[in-house]
Amino acid sequence: MCGIIGYIGSKDVVSVLVDGLRRLEYRGYDSAGVALVEGAHVEVRRSAGKLSRLEEVIRSHPVKGDYGLGHTRWATHGRPTEENAHPLRDCTGKIVVVHNGIIENYLDLKCQLEVEGHRFETETDTEVVAHLVERETRDDGLENAVRRAVTQLRGLFGLVLLAADDPGKIVAVRNGPPIVLGMGDGEFLVASDIPAVLGHTRNVVFLGDEEMAIITRSQVEFTDFSGRAVSKLTERIHWDPVMAEKAGYKHFMLKEIFEQPWAIQETVLGRFSEEQGTVILGELNLSDTELRKIEQVAILACGTSWHAGLVGKFLIEQLARVRVDVDYGSEYRYRNPIAGGRSLAVVITQSGETADTLAALREAQSKDAQSIAICNVVGSMATRDADGTIYTHAGPEIGVASTKAFTSQLVALNLLALHLAEVRETISADEVQRQIEGLTQLTGLVQRTLACDATVAIIAKQFYRCANFLYLGRGINYPIALEGALKLKEISYIHAEGYPAGEMKHGPIALIDENMPVVALVPTGPLFNKMIGNLQEAKTRGASIIAITDADPEAFSSILDPAQDFVVSIPPAHPMLSPILMVVPLQLLAYHIAVLRGCDVDQPRNLAKSVTVE
Repeated sequence: MCGIIGYIGSKDVVSVLVDGLRRLEYRGYDSAGVALVEGAHVEVRRSAGKLSRLEEVIRSHPVKGDYGLGHTRWATHGRPTEENAHPLRDCTGKIVVVHNGIIENYLDLKCQLEVEGHRFETETDTEVVAHLVERETRDDGLENAVRRAVTQLRGLFGLVLLAADDPGKIVAVRNGPPIVLGMGDGEFLVASDIPAVLGHTRNVVFLGDEEMAIITRSQVEFTDFSGRAVSKLTERIHWDPVMAEKAGYKHFMLKEIFEQPWAIQETVLGRFSEEQGTVILGELNLSDTELRKIEQVAILACGTSWHAGLVGKFLIEQLARVRVDVDYGSEYRYRNPIAGGRSLAVVITQSGETADTLAALREAQSKDAQSIAICNVVGSMATRDADGTIYTHAGPEIGVASTKAFTSQLVALNLLALHLAEVRETISADEVQRQIEGLTQLTGLVQRTLACDATVAIIAKQFYRCANFLYLGRGINYPIALEGALKLKEISYIHAEGYPAGEMKHGPIALIDENMPVVALVPTGPLFNKMIGNLQEAKTRGASIIAITDADPEAFSSILDPAQDFVVSIPPAHPMLSPILMVVPLQLLAYHIAVLRGCDVDQPRNLAKSVTVE
């Protein structure tokens, strides 16, 4: 994944581009660059490393222009060096391209172009695009040269180009990775994500696959790749630009952890009727009759969203009494899955642009499954492709490690499970009412849970030098053990494993000794005593225990040692909502350990916010 920004308007172009890249740096931070056009002349500034390095280059070698492009890169083809940084140019130096995605046939194209005399200066797949457009340039405008070029490309790509010989014009194309247009007052922006344009306008247009935007100072024209005009709707984004700033927190991740009560409230509001005791999902676009026919649900997701899907399996099967399978988006379409007209595919994706999840959605649709997207980004590809949507109103999430998007997804899955249960009449109206009341109380419960931050910070100081962690949970909370381990791995680079606690003795127990902390999720309920038994097994082998629980800490006094073990208390909640509370201390633990280890919390190495190529 990479960050793209383009601007044409009356503001200082360099400032707009650099500010846009700063808001997109979570998408890639291996290298960065800008290209500006003044008259018929193109100036490019690039650097390896994070955006601050590019800013130093611009300060030492100033650049200005009438319009331009910027890029921040997550390397796929070619090392993260200045030479491989975007923007990239053709042989003449007048055609400039920035790219998000992968050109699968770039080597074949490169060989053809080299035979024709084109000179390549980088190791990237992107450079072939600039040379292809150079080869296809006639006297009919940059957009037509781009149209002729993209027909020769195989892969997924979001491209933005300019040409000094066709001044005052920016061309953007999409075939996979997202491209959004900011429709301002006397100015236009093009970017790979919404935060880059919010400081200038909230009116946006999302390009669809195989669509092009031709941007000039006076208008934006939308066509498909063949040149036919395409009608596009302008959508209004209600996120405040300030929401994408740190607001006084040291890191975006910490800010987003503490925004969870608000994000949950926004996701719940307007989704139920207290008078009637019913769930209202107005954007689902599936009738009660269609939902009653469903015999199987396939939840399709990747990473953290997959863990949300595992919780969703417990919720839907228990409440709606329909079989649920949870698949990795990256695996689903490669196993010839069983689906049909009585199947419901539920895709979970924060960005709505995750390539593997979108491919899984299309695989399910090809087998006639109905589909729903649980997504945080209005107008994203998943929301356009799916039959219906449940939006998670979490606002922009900048930290690469997902936090508030995850808990909002759990809320959305609760709402979906309740709605299916209502339609299928598998639970009583009184139980629906109780579940709704639990959801309305959730904001306050998460707020109270966040009070554990000081305790968790102390625990982090005790264990941040450890090389391995084991996370255990049972029932609906075992996916939260997986999520806790993933968070620690993502941002602290500590090896961690999450397991259903009952599986500990089937292998992982061999790893437990005095050097491996065990993080245990121990809610009250029918599995409480079984979890206590698992902790006793771990203690016998010398482990230190970090117990997350809504039980009285005294319940652990007989097995835990205050000198080396810790209890983190959270408020009690309905069992189906406990995962939302349980995950909060795990997010904080990963955060504080990463900070103590000196890790880059918001931009962990080798990771990007969403993966828009396979």
